[in-house]
Amino acid sequence: MTNFTPEDLLLYLYKETSLEQTAQIEEALAKDWTLREKLAVLQNSMQRLEKLTQAPRTEVVLNVLNYAREKSAEQV
Repeated sequence: MTNFTPEDLLLYLYKETSLEQTAQIEEALAKDWTLREKLAVLQNSMQRLEKLTQAPRTEVVLNVLNYAREKSAEQV
């Protein structure tokens, strides 16, 4: 049986594996409960990340805009 890394499982979750690798992972998942557990943890993490809504502080955005304005003025 092939050992799959967390990176392999992430590629599988994001549907970025080849057909052959997908088939191998699915076969391994059917037989290996620890691999299924690892996949479940990654799926849970993906769901939690999708729910996060963060935005930069207004101060940070203003600093970036001011910096860009200054650099633009220097080039003129």
